[in-house]
Amino acid sequence: MLKVAIIGSGSISALHIQAYQDFPERCEIIAFVDVSTDNARTRRDEFGLFDARVYTTVEEMLGAGESVDVASICTPPSTHEPLSVACLQAGVNVLCEKPMAPSLDACDRILAAEQSSDAVFASVAQNRYRDDVAQLRSVLDSGLLGDVTRVVVDSSWWRGLPYYDLWWRGTWETEGGGCTLNHAVHHIDLLLWLLGRPESVTAVLANVAHENAEIEDLSVAVFQYRRALATVTSSVVDHGERAGITVQGRDASYSLSGEAIAEVTQPHGFGEDGGDPHRVAEVDAIRDAVPPLAHTLHRGQIDDFLTAVETGTRPAIDGHDGRLTIEVITAIYAAGIERRAIDLPLAAEDPFAKDGALLERAPRFYTKRASIRAFNTTPQAVAAS
Repeated sequence: MLKVAIIGSGSISALHIQAYQDFPERCEIIAFVDVSTDNARTRRDEFGLFDARVYTTVEEMLGAGESVDVASICTPPSTHEPLSVACLQAGVNVLCEKPMAPSLDACDRILAAEQSSDAVFASVAQNRYRDDVAQLRSVLDSGLLGDVTRVVVDSSWWRGLPYYDLWWRGTWETEGGGCTLNHAVHHIDLLLWLLGRPESVTAVLANVAHENAEIEDLSVAVFQYRRALATVTSSVVDHGERAGITVQGRDASYSLSGEAIAEVTQPHGFGEDGGDPHRVAEVDAIRDAVPPLAHTLHRGQIDDFLTAVETGTRPAIDGHDGRLTIEVITAIYAAGIERRAIDLPLAAEDPFAKDGALLERAPRFYTKRASIRAFNTTPQAVAAS
């Protein structure tokens, strides 16, 4: 029976707690850590975990002699690296919420701490554990689309002005970045999982609707692959939140919505009415043959992480995956700030890989106007908190 500590009591922690409670024969939540003991107790009691102890710091928990096997880190991004390193150095396996860390240097310190310990680190990317994503991956792997030519990624979310009033949101220092880092991280991870690291990135950053935040609320990036382009729109200004991914291939296209389209070329180069129904049927058959996942989203990733800890194997999504996503997001910021193409991989000595790079170089679109410790009502816990 694995002993679990929940570090941080914000909205995303509820998804972790529920997922662990779905595996009662495998794990038990024994501790909560939060700078606000009131928040920790409220979260603990909400899930009926009255016997779990509450601590204000990881050091206090470890010093009390708690026998913790797994720590779920659900705190603001700027704290991910020190908390992860402290747990790993104590031999505690870590599942850390997105983004892995605000800088590549910080990611590398986490990976170094993992390598020097007997513990395992995993970066949360729960959207890989979705049935529609599994179907997209299977269709792409089938080769029926042909060589990929273009991918359109819309990481479309909507957040009102009060969203950035929470104390740690809306500044480069505490949030680490805007919607590109903290919302599009999900879709960027999926794109990299599907196509791998691009050769270069160009981007534009803007704040078009949140006058109470320093950071961007909209960005558009272009990823260049050897013979393909991918456009990634990161937004918290899209009413309806119609996020999606469409992969265009030489022979057909497929969208995360499940739609396949296959054009047929006429002698003059235009498409033929009706396209290629046979190829569409083949793609649909691949999609429909994918079995439903046993567990989805956070529950799916936590199931995999518990299995890795139990069996001494690597988790399906590890710190190297998390670091790659941060590398590409760093390239988006560098491209938007310097208004030039950024080649990948980033060199270790690249200034943007260093701690504090965005603090020094990033634009302050507006001044953060409010800083509240908590909202009067708790927003619904969602995948992109």
